[in-house]
Amino acid sequence: MAAPMSWRRLVYSVYPPAIAGVFTRISDRIFRARDRRGGSSVLLLAPLLAEADPAPRRVSRSAGAQGTEGLCGHFRWMAEHVPAFRVPGTHIHILTSPDQFYQTMKARIKTAKRRVVMASLYLGTGQLEQELVDCMEDALQRSQDNSDSPDLKVSVLLDYTRGSRGQINSRTMLLPLLQRFTSQMRVSLYHTPDLRGLLRLLVPQRFNETIGVQHIKVYLFDDSIIISGANLSDSYFTNRQDRYVLLENCGEVADFFADLVEAVGDVSLQLQPDDSVTMLEGMVHPYKGNRQDFSTAARKRIMQVVNTAQMRQQLTNRPEDSEDEGLSDGGLSDGGEDTWVFPLVQMKPLGIQVDEQVTQRLLKDAGPNSTVFLTSGYFNLTRAYMRLVLGAGAGYHILTASPEVNGFFGAKGVAGAIPAAYVHIARQFYNQVCSLGQQERIHLHEYHRPEWTFHAKGLWYYLQGKDRPCLTLIGSPNFGYRSVHRDLEAQIAIVTENKALQSQLQEEQERLYQRSTEVSSSTFEQPDRHVKLWVKLVTPLIKNFF
Repeated sequence: MAAPMSWRRLVYSVYPPAIAGVFTRISDRIFRARDRRGGSSVLLLAPLLAEADPAPRRVSRSAGAQGTEGLCGHFRWMAEHVPAFRVPGTHIHILTSPDQFYQTMKARIKTAKRRVVMASLYLGTGQLEQELVDCMEDALQRSQDNSDSPDLKVSVLLDYTRGSRGQINSRTMLLPLLQRFTSQMRVSLYHTPDLRGLLRLLVPQRFNETIGVQHIKVYLFDDSIIISGANLSDSYFTNRQDRYVLLENCGEVADFFADLVEAVGDVSLQLQPDDSVTMLEGMVHPYKGNRQDFSTAARKRIMQVVNTAQMRQQLTNRPEDSEDEGLSDGGLSDGGEDTWVFPLVQMKPLGIQVDEQVTQRLLKDAGPNSTVFLTSGYFNLTRAYMRLVLGAGAGYHILTASPEVNGFFGAKGVAGAIPAAYVHIARQFYNQVCSLGQQERIHLHEYHRPEWTFHAKGLWYYLQGKDRPCLTLIGSPNFGYRSVHRDLEAQIAIVTENKALQSQLQEEQERLYQRSTEVSSSTFEQPDRHVKLWVKLVTPLIKNFF
């Protein structure tokens, strides 16, 4: 048994995130006004906990809305917020395992002829990751040798802090490609504008990513795309369970996400062949320049992608198209295009909060007798999401990681206590459910699997009286504070009437929940669920950082 933790060790162990939180709160109040006036300060510590400016309001009735007259009334409103892409449900495939995810990426890279776009938190440095890089190298070399695909471009977007950690890192893994195929290769490293000034100097490298990261997971090959929550690292290819959806030959969806990654790349640091980084000419620097100026410029560039897609739909989806295709309130469409894909983007440090708005509306509108299965590898719901779940009429089954499959299980230092912090958060939520008498409506489940970790996130939505889900959210957000307030996130809402695709989604949901047990009051009485006092005391200070 470990020796009791002294107060000195306690303070030292929690220093980075806890002190960062204190500095953040102080700097938010002192320097926010000064930054808005265009001034700067060496003491600027980034207004992390402030509410970002809301995203610009777009047209109330987009072309997506005009082209979705037949969309089930429950979800037609989404097209008023974001672009709506109609695709055949037969083109969407749910991948089920880390190995299938990995092998699919390798195969698609090898056959790509025009573009490979990879957006992730980081790229690992092991043998499996090297094989993925080798696939890119082979594809680029083949494009130079083969007149059939001379224009193959590879674009990689990673987080600067995570991708630069250690002497051997994501950057060093990609440098040989960048040096050899300079004109065909782009590596962009997003740096949050919130890590700046004194905060950037004080927070150690191991903890600086807690301030905010590029968290989007998009893997694109010509006109096919994988949306996932998985990173490009060996555990995500072997024994870390996530979710993955392949949209095959969905050109408009692929174009949108290629443009989105390009836009984020344009406001990111550009990796050079000598391992230096530069900003594109005319772009505000994320941590040396004025924060407000950077956020404004970045928001404008990224929202240009969303607004352009909606404008394109306004021009191509005329009201009479709906009549010609025989759409009705009872169905999406005929002709096989029976599924809609809605891209949802959340980048609150830049003032973009579309995903948050759509997710809140989904949770709010979940009516009695409908059922929502919600999963997150890191169960730490925002207050707003928690209020909506506790106050909704729908039944909820929430799946989260048991301590032994938490990604931080067994970690050194303060990170090793994070699974216990999640146990504490889950117990608080469960107690709330019980105090409100909601045990029959809200069920909490824990995922178990020996030698595996759990990283799946998203939800499945079952309408009243239906035995298969008609909607799923899948992508990078975890429904927690970080996803909403700190990081760059993207996911898609898939709404479908395709029975085969609905069955795929049902099987995916059931497969994950089959490895779970339902939480009860006795769960928290088990010896391995004991949470030390210092963890309970520290959790409120650091819960917004993980």
